[in-house]
Amino acid sequence: MPSRIIMLFLLLLSLPVSAHELHADGSFWDGFNHPLLGFDHLLAMLSVGIFSTQLGRSAIWSVPLAFLFFMTLSAITGMLATPIPFVEPGIALSVLLLGLVIALNREMPISFGMAFVGVFALFHGYVHGAEMPELARPGIYAMGFILGTAAIHVAGVTIGSLINPDGKRKRAVQLMGSAIALVGSYLTLELWLA
Repeated sequence: MPSRIIMLFLLLLSLPVSAHELHADGSFWDGFNHPLLGFDHLLAMLSVGIFSTQLGRSAIWSVPLAFLFFMTLSAITGMLATPIPFVEPGIALSVLLLGLVIALNREMPISFGMAFVGVFALFHGYVHGAEMPELARPGIYAMGFILGTAAIHVAGVTIGSLINPDGKRKRAVQLMGSAIALVGSYLTLELWLA
């Protein structure tokens, strides 16, 4: 099972690093699809859900909620066209570092986990807000990408819970984290060489 997951991630390396320009009219569904269609966004947000299952207890809801909160604040910054430096490298690094933290599977306070994902949420949220189509109604579009992100977090929590339901199969989750970190390394290297 873990080898199939790793192979899936390696096959998906051929997808574009960012699918940030795929929305049409700025509807709710365009917003909802924005995090789903960007492979880098998708992996980072799945990782947040998986990471929260590793921390356990209240982290399963508090870590994804922290991501959503900081992502929303940063999206407003993006909508206002206030520049934030290193957005694309920050997104690529989020995939790498979230994968590493899953692979290392270290104990940490939930508050640190919330802050950790919150930093990456700033980059992801900024892109969601900055790339909002001109025709979009900001509230409707934002509701779409917030709910799309939440859906990916739920998928990550589900994956983490299914792979390691009893807490005794940490190795499988760590292998998945390693595969995510490998993809994050590729995304980071691709940006650095561009």
